[in-house]
Amino acid sequence: METEDPTPDPQPPRNPVARAFAWVVAGPAAPLIPLAWIAAAVLAVLYLPALAPEAGSLADYTPRDTPAIATEARSARIFGQPISRVAVVQRDPAGLSPAVQRETVAAAVDLAQQPRGGLLGALPLVNDPRIWPQGDEQATTAVTYLYFAPETSWREQVDLARAYASQRLTHADASVVGVTGSVPARVAQEDAIAERLGAVEIATVILVALILGVTFGSLLAPLVTLLAAGVAYVIGSRLVALAGRELGLTPPSEIDPLVVVLLLGIVADYAIFYLSGARERLGRGGGRGEAVRDTTAQLTPIILTAGLMVAAGTAALLAATQATFRSFGPGLAISVLAGLVVSVTFIPAAMATFGRALYWPRGLRASGSDDRERPGWLARQRERVGHLATHRAAALGTVVVCVALLLVAASGLRWIGLGLDFISGLPSSSEPRQAAQAATAGFAPGILSPTEVLLQKPGVGTQAEQLTSLEEAIARQPGVAAVVGPREQPPDPRIPFAVAPDMNAARYYVVFSTDPLGSSGIDTLESLQAAMPGLVREAGLTDVRVGYAGDTAIAAFTVGRTIGDLGRVGLAVIVIDIILLALFLRSLAAPLYLVAASVLALAAALGATTYFFRLLSGPDGLTYYVPFAASVLLISLGSDYTIFVVGRIWEERKVRPLRGAIETAVPKARSAVSVAAVTLALSFSMLAIVDLWSFRQLAFLLAAGVLIDAFFVRSLLVPALVALFGRTWTGEAAERGAEASAGGGPQGPPASAPKAPSAQSTQSTPNPSRHPEPGRLEPGHIDGSRRRGAA
Repeated sequence: METEDPTPDPQPPRNPVARAFAWVVAGPAAPLIPLAWIAAAVLAVLYLPALAPEAGSLADYTPRDTPAIATEARSARIFGQPISRVAVVQRDPAGLSPAVQRETVAAAVDLAQQPRGGLLGALPLVNDPRIWPQGDEQATTAVTYLYFAPETSWREQVDLARAYASQRLTHADASVVGVTGSVPARVAQEDAIAERLGAVEIATVILVALILGVTFGSLLAPLVTLLAAGVAYVIGSRLVALAGRELGLTPPSEIDPLVVVLLLGIVADYAIFYLSGARERLGRGGGRGEAVRDTTAQLTPIILTAGLMVAAGTAALLAATQATFRSFGPGLAISVLAGLVVSVTFIPAAMATFGRALYWPRGLRASGSDDRERPGWLARQRERVGHLATHRAAALGTVVVCVALLLVAASGLRWIGLGLDFISGLPSSSEPRQAAQAATAGFAPGILSPTEVLLQKPGVGTQAEQLTSLEEAIARQPGVAAVVGPREQPPDPRIPFAVAPDMNAARYYVVFSTDPLGSSGIDTLESLQAAMPGLVREAGLTDVRVGYAGDTAIAAFTVGRTIGDLGRVGLAVIVIDIILLALFLRSLAAPLYLVAASVLALAAALGATTYFFRLLSGPDGLTYYVPFAASVLLISLGSDYTIFVVGRIWEERKVRPLRGAIETAVPKARSAVSVAAVTLALSFSMLAIVDLWSFRQLAFLLAAGVLIDAFFVRSLLVPALVALFGRTWTGEAAERGAEASAGGGPQGPPASAPKAPSAQSTQSTPNPSRHPEPGRLEPGHIDGSRRRGAA
């Protein structure tokens, strides 16, 4: 028995706007378009500012309304010094000599008498048993906290701290390990990003070139794609810098590597779809101009919709309350839009200019998407498997299995924790990390970022017994390694420390036994805050105002605000994607389960990432912005691939029943989506070249999310959902009305027939340009509302 031809020649696009656009970019003026873009890139370099983020104050990376910052400001007014985020560490496992200890203290006293530049003061702390009874070592480690004027930049603080160590701690056995703290760590992060940015760019370029070269067997196709991506990056990055300057948003340093891999990835994705479509039409014998224009007209609306979804999703970051995320949003959105505009003009113009030469040396013989060229047995087996997969029972089983597996991966979310890995995320060879490890060995992990507990009440400084009782109670709390407070007040009045000169305030430095900026440290602080009212009452202190300052308090507020922002921005992204999908698919219900599939894929990627990094024993929890930025990108990119898969089903649905449309479209779309997903995932993985744990986490999460979405959700779950629910959304009455208005259905079998147009009818019109126009089946295409014959 003769089987149906599963892949009829592509229909010429009917959209007049798309065809007009295709004529402009792929017509006689096509050779001028790439030249115009290159000229625009040159002008951008000459006249637009470069993307060169610089380190700012800590408040630039935390919510400005953080209560910890207000408490810190009050403490600075009372004690004359802000909180220290820079420290000099000295360590000798055999013990620091008395002479070295005296020099360390004398240097701090001398600085208190004569502050220099932005360096206002210093506070030395030695792990002496009288001060640090919890330790196993005696006088092996000294940490000198340095205090700076608020206007002192981060790099100036680091330079002044190094000068302090080299000029004041000069004893032969001083054993200075280095300068550390959250500020030196943040500067080290900036340097690590700048140092590895070039390597990220080169590696991503080589990767994209190899994938495109192998996929198309071509030397010219990768060059065209990389040239388009380079133009998009130059223009996009300059526009990001311009927008940041005009809007007053300083782009964080993390954005530059992300822009590089994102632009190269999405431009390569769009190039793969254009090149695959043109190769298929050229391989069927179409003329160069006609094939490129038809491909451009067919794919540009899909690519534009997909790109706008990604751009709109990243722009939704503006709904966040934190400056970090708001500065990410415009930068990523502008970059995506630049890549989108360049892609839909530059690449079709290059295809029209070079034609078949674009696929040299392999040529067009690899187009092979036509199943008529495959062996008969293989083609029949593929048809049978595809036909079975679209049966409702099989589709239901596929949905159940896919959802179950995704939920298993998503179970890792119960272990997820968020933190700020300023120090723990640095490479082990960096000075701040080595100095921090030395300080931890002599004291505890929280020694470099102690939490300040500030008590305010008239005369509270005179209640020495009660203050000591409270200090002892705080020290007994879970997760607290030590407390330094009024009990350790130095006798020298020139070193204000724990009791204010006017006796109206007192403070404690609480050192945690875990990473103070990790999720465990944040949990410890939250437990302490919950217990503090009872501890204050038990100590005999009444009507005391209690505040918390320090990096852990800031981190706790930032993480809490991040979770709130994630819900707000996530909802905005979902609504945007649903609206754009509804406009593209002309369906109200289908976008709901398509976006739900994207959210489920995101949950699976987050869970898998949590499991993976727990196994690696990396920093305590994920860096707070990693799940946030990745979630926005992955939901948007998931809908991006949905557009390509479902868009192909839509095209096939115009000429065949829904079940046949899925059988035909999904294998054709899966091939291009798979290559595009691998390209984008490997591009994201290049972020791991930056030697920071936050970038490794972001690289793994984005790569895993793209692969899960493309190979699992879009290739299996979404087609099964369409097959299972696609016929039910608009109802039988609407379907019968549509068939009547179409005169019994489109050309081909009657509405009751389960098969697509026969091979005989297909062969009668071999030329794509001479196909008869299909019936008007466009509204409700994905819902299967026009032909129940697919059942």
